[in-house]
Amino acid sequence: MNPENSYKKAMEFAKAHYENFPVISFLIPREIRKDVAIIYWFARTADDLADEGDFSEEERLESLNKFENRLTNSLNGEYEDEFDFALAETVNSRKLSRENFYSLLKAFKQDVVKKRYASFSEVKEYCRNSANPVGRLILELFDIRNEEASQYSDNICTALQLTNFYQDVKIDYKKGRIYFPIDEMGKFGVTENMFRMSENTFNLQQLVEFNVSRTRELFHSGRQLFKHLSGRLRVEITWTVFGGEAILDKIEKNNYYVMDKRPKLNKLDFIRLFITG
Repeated sequence: MNPENSYKKAMEFAKAHYENFPVISFLIPREIRKDVAIIYWFARTADDLADEGDFSEEERLESLNKFENRLTNSLNGEYEDEFDFALAETVNSRKLSRENFYSLLKAFKQDVVKKRYASFSEVKEYCRNSANPVGRLILELFDIRNEEASQYSDNICTALQLTNFYQDVKIDYKKGRIYFPIDEMGKFGVTENMFRMSENTFNLQQLVEFNVSRTRELFHSGRQLFKHLSGRLRVEITWTVFGGEAILDKIEKNNYYVMDKRPKLNKLDFIRLFITG
């Protein structure tokens, strides 16, 4: 297989999908954009297997297990297609930790079968697999391999994942999921019926405000990562953190009501963040 063609397809795949933040940002050095693209392909493909289409839980888990076997085979030199070849090339040439890819798959499998979380510690454990590996892989792409930096990165990635939860409360509920911890829902007197009825109750506002405040603290702690970064990566991560915090600002300005519309950044927001950052 031709590495150049394999990475070209990965780049096209990444550019064809919209996210809150550009996947192949101009701030990412050209020489590793292809690596970021193939990692994105891996995560997005697994996410689609876990969520898209009209399939049973058993069918989704079977598809994810097959995708995991495909990952293992590709890392052992057996490729199903050009995407597998490019992924293995990136993992090997950039000396990436393989366990991060398996952790991501663990989170996607969990999304299929686990719809409620008893405590915030359970939510954080989910984030440890669903979000933190991405940050660690980015650091490894830039050859930043120290545990202190990784811990600060984890705080940022967990905060970004939590922010995404608060963006998608209504969407996730339609899929049967609630990521607010059950014990905290009880503390603030929030019932599942409030999500079903899309009620803007004082109780729900308090629950969301509490969670947003805690997420802001994670972003603040994660800013310690900046001292380990330089150049374009520092700007990219700073911009990403500002973007996540801007989403929280939008939720706050909407009086912590997250059931009526999905808060997201528009082009003007991106320009403002870039200028002020």
